[in-house]
Amino acid sequence: MVNLLMPKATAIWLVDNTSLTFKQISEFCNLHELEVQGIADGEIGKGIAGVDPLANGQLTRDEIARCEANPEAALKLSEEITRYLKQDEKSGKKGASYIPVARRQDKPNAIAWLLKNCPEMRPNHIAKLIGSTKTTIEAIKSRTHWNIQNIKPQDPVLLGLCLQKDLDKTYELAKAKYEKEEGINKPKEITTDDISDIL
Repeated sequence: MVNLLMPKATAIWLVDNTSLTFKQISEFCNLHELEVQGIADGEIGKGIAGVDPLANGQLTRDEIARCEANPEAALKLSEEITRYLKQDEKSGKKGASYIPVARRQDKPNAIAWLLKNCPEMRPNHIAKLIGSTKTTIEAIKSRTHWNIQNIKPQDPVLLGLCLQKDLDKTYELAKAKYEKEEGINKPKEITTDDISDIL
């Protein structure tokens, strides 16, 4: 079973912008039907911005139209995003790292966010996570990127560029490596035994 990115935010968008039934939205977003009803009534999801599943490639306009025409039809994720989200749990290998075309221009914003909020992550960590190049990352870091005036830090998970679990795993590995290297360079702490030896 492939999990939808940002299900509640997607449900909010679908409630506001389509004539899909609550049942169709709840099944697609893996939410309870009453939860979708609460979103429509404004009782649930206050303060959460809706996420357009068309923009991030999770749905197509044709798929929404198909299900609006038939209330019994079930929404299906686009094939491209399904390939991206699938994980090979048995081998532990990640599926193809596909970034929807509509999201690719957001990479510099995601890189800026990671540089600001995850300083322990090196360019190679960020490059692998986001699917960028070290040259681009260094240009954003040194503020010499050609479009630096328009780059605004944004969470890569919210942009749909990576999964939260992948970000957490990469950050933890980078942090552990950073702390290990910093520990090597730390001066030895002086103990009371060392003081007594000096005296």
